[in-house]
Amino acid sequence: MIKNNLRTIQENITQTALNCGREPSEIKLVAVSKRFPVEAILEAHAAGQILFGENYLQEALDKKKIVKNRVRLHFIGHLQSNKARAAAEIFDMIETIDRLKIAAALNRHLQQMDKKLDILIQINIGYDSGKSGVLPEHSETLLKEMRGLSNLRVKGLMTMPPFTEDLVKTRTFFSDLRNLAGKLQKMELLPETHVELSMGMSSDYQIAIEEGATLIRIGTAIFGQRPQK
Repeated sequence: MIKNNLRTIQENITQTALNCGREPSEIKLVAVSKRFPVEAILEAHAAGQILFGENYLQEALDKKKIVKNRVRLHFIGHLQSNKARAAAEIFDMIETIDRLKIAAALNRHLQQMDKKLDILIQINIGYDSGKSGVLPEHSETLLKEMRGLSNLRVKGLMTMPPFTEDLVKTRTFFSDLRNLAGKLQKMELLPETHVELSMGMSSDYQIAIEEGATLIRIGTAIFGQRPQK
């Protein structure tokens, strides 16, 4: 099942990208494996999937012991500063930086490890009180405050917009993130070229691709119904 689902999604990514004039290779699939057993990761990896997203640190640590360096792990959950050292050790990217405290903690541990880490700034693009993320109007200040954190490499932005069945609203959230990235790029607060935009999930990733996503986070469409905690 996982192999077939991955094939279908990759075909959809390719076709959607071509339809809107983008190169399919610009878009990377993050298979969201939170709460799925490590066997699901291994099955997806056997089908060619390399990049996986995890929300819970202890779960990711347990899985990392088994998968080792065969896959790349992105952290897509809410990170506490007292967990920063472990996160710095095992993840290839942290997509959910939204405050200076956690960024500084990560940077301090990375300096001790003599390691650099790719990160994304999580933006609360829909002003959703139930979601983490820095508000769009505060993102400039946060990025300026982080300029001295030399062991963190800011690659772009990430968002989880409010849930809605109105795909027109969803598209607006995605386009707002793209426009914010363009603004921050002009201010030289994001990379000059190839800014990462992590947005879009199982129900809306094709819209996200049309609006500029470079990372899409898909779980249930790959692995099926997510197990309960």
